[in-house]
Amino acid sequence: MILSGLEIKNRIGKDIIIDPYDPNKLNPNSYNLTLHNELLTYEEYPLDMKKSNKTKSIAIPPEGLILEANRLYLGRTREYTETHNLVPMLEGRSSIGRLGMFVHVTAGFGDIGFKGFWTLEIFAIQPIKIYPDIGICQIFYHSVEGDFEEYKSGKYQNNKGIQPSMLYKDFEK
Repeated sequence: MILSGLEIKNRIGKDIIIDPYDPNKLNPNSYNLTLHNELLTYEEYPLDMKKSNKTKSIAIPPEGLILEANRLYLGRTREYTETHNLVPMLEGRSSIGRLGMFVHVTAGFGDIGFKGFWTLEIFAIQPIKIYPDIGICQIFYHSVEGDFEEYKSGKYQNNKGIQPSMLYKDFEK
């Protein structure tokens, strides 16, 4: 089951942490998260799954930044989230999608116990001007049935910013 907005509100500070939290961003069954003012792009192509690919940082100025079409940008939420006893999920806002911008390519599924900022895989099908602090996506929560263990992976847990792919660590085992 998906939690209602009122249930999300009731659980803030308990098994749901959103920092900063703004009650005006609460929806009937989700909460709007905002875009931080930094993006990463990969510097070398082709990308290689077995290595750490170099990235460069791009600041999004208050007056906005035009994203190129058909290019992957990594961003992050301004909000830190922490979730216990629930499965957090992320979806782009429909208003963003209607402009031809995708907020996550495949990583909208979170794990029970995730702590950190959400890395966004941003892709525009046409040039688009974006701004920092815009409500870019929604987080919503599913209840869990059965026993579970919380997420503890060292790859992305407790991150401090945008996380490029660390798939290469899977090859090091």
